[in-house]
Amino acid sequence: MKIKRVYQQAEIEDGIRILVDRLWPRGLTKEKARVDLWLKDVAPSTELRKWFGHEPAKWDTFKERYLQELKNNEKQTSILKEQLEMGVVTLLFASKDEEHNEAVVLKEFLCQ
Repeated sequence: MKIKRVYQQAEIEDGIRILVDRLWPRGLTKEKARVDLWLKDVAPSTELRKWFGHEPAKWDTFKERYLQELKNNEKQTSILKEQLEMGVVTLLFASKDEEHNEAVVLKEFLCQ
């Protein structure tokens, strides 16, 4: 499993490309994004996303809260687990911060 900004060029090595943001990335067409599956309901809740605001100082708390949301979201996480069983998966995110975003937490959650 890989993670990648949705704005980066799609590659064959990406396998199934799954967007894990609640909102569609700004300025990006569906053709350009080359997203195979958009799981917006696996993304952090709107409340958590707005509270976090991609502030690194809030990262640890964000991570804890998002992991709890994931534990309570078996329907969406099971879809991801099924995709992983079928082959290579790349989790796509829009954030400019490549270290503090939901895809990082999601990858950790799925690799447990």
